[in-house]
Amino acid sequence: MFLVLQASIGYVQKFWGPQIDPRLAQYLTNFLFGSGQQKTPTVDFNRFAELYVYNVRGTVEERMMVTYNCLGMDYNEDVELPFQLLKEYCESIVSTYIKIVKSSSSKRARTWIEKGFKANASHVQALGEAVAASVGGDLDSPQHCTAQQLSKWLQSNILLKQVAELVYVNLYGINKRAGDESPTPLPPAASSLLPGPEGLDPMPDYPAFIDMSHIVWINAHLPQKYQHKWRFLFSTHIHGESFSTMTGRIIDQGPSIIIIEDSSGYIFGGFAAVSWAFGPNFTGTDEAFLFTCAPKMRIYPATNYNDHYQYINHHTKTLPNGLLMGGQFQFGGIWVNAEPFGEGSSAESCSTFRGYRRLSREPSFRIRSLEVWGVGDKPVCDKDEETEIVSERSSVLATRKSERNFLKLIGKTQASDGFAEIETPS
Repeated sequence: MFLVLQASIGYVQKFWGPQIDPRLAQYLTNFLFGSGQQKTPTVDFNRFAELYVYNVRGTVEERMMVTYNCLGMDYNEDVELPFQLLKEYCESIVSTYIKIVKSSSSKRARTWIEKGFKANASHVQALGEAVAASVGGDLDSPQHCTAQQLSKWLQSNILLKQVAELVYVNLYGINKRAGDESPTPLPPAASSLLPGPEGLDPMPDYPAFIDMSHIVWINAHLPQKYQHKWRFLFSTHIHGESFSTMTGRIIDQGPSIIIIEDSSGYIFGGFAAVSWAFGPNFTGTDEAFLFTCAPKMRIYPATNYNDHYQYINHHTKTLPNGLLMGGQFQFGGIWVNAEPFGEGSSAESCSTFRGYRRLSREPSFRIRSLEVWGVGDKPVCDKDEETEIVSERSSVLATRKSERNFLKLIGKTQASDGFAEIETPS
């Protein structure tokens, strides 16, 4: 017995219309019904199912076929895709994902939105462009991409895969219960690309200067173990323009991201893979990276050429006082002065990070906004560890005491009775 269902173009567009970018609706119509002379008035169940299966569980070849068909082309290894077409395709997928996030009943999404984090159309478009840009290797102006480049891109672009999967799971109502008309709940944070915000509750009017698209872009490139949570640590708009205040709030807080907006509106920053700590030496690991969010979204990962990932110092006479990520003193990828706070610089070149280009509009910049977020769970500090050890030892000693009392009751003695008990730290 075969299940045979058919749907018209009008029905499909009506079914998906409210929750989908109009461009993506057209691309999916191309896949389902064909385009040009091959266009048909209806689609059968198998073709409708293939759209979901190929995008969510499909092989690279199947995903390539979907991409070509959605763009009104037959898959052919000799046919190049114009980058502009691919960019608009990625923008439509990202735009639909953001629509899903904004309509979600998820507490995680609602908190970001209620605290003033918007999804500006220009930033959503920039996220789509960034997803597409890596296909040709030239991050600024690729013209066309070959089938070989597209195949490599589909294999390596994790962000595209995750966004597309979330979009199709939502469009096909996979997470919905029967009769449930509410928006599809977002999956757990790690797979939704949107972290859970922590520390914003006391601030009803948070002065947000980054966009939901920026959060998705940065979070997608963090190590997966940190993607589930962002912990608010510092903002110049809330805590004031003070290097001492900033360092007091970010030292020993685990891995973190620093995000800066300069006076020209450029937004950029870096991921510090270990806790910030005062000292004369560079620290960090090759998980560190620099990024830009506006006007374009780009990621600059570590080259392993040197280990100048992060440095911070204050009130020293012989070493620079400030915060540095990448490069050399006075020529860093990001340099933030301690005194006067509010000034910084971004060098023309930085050997610490691959593909690096100056992050700010001008080599020297004024800080309009700066914030720092801890990522992942808050690390356990030494005092917490000591308290935990004392608690564990106390628990063990209490257990041993009750065991000795029980042994005495039944007329037994312990061979270790003569030994001193472990002293707990004072």
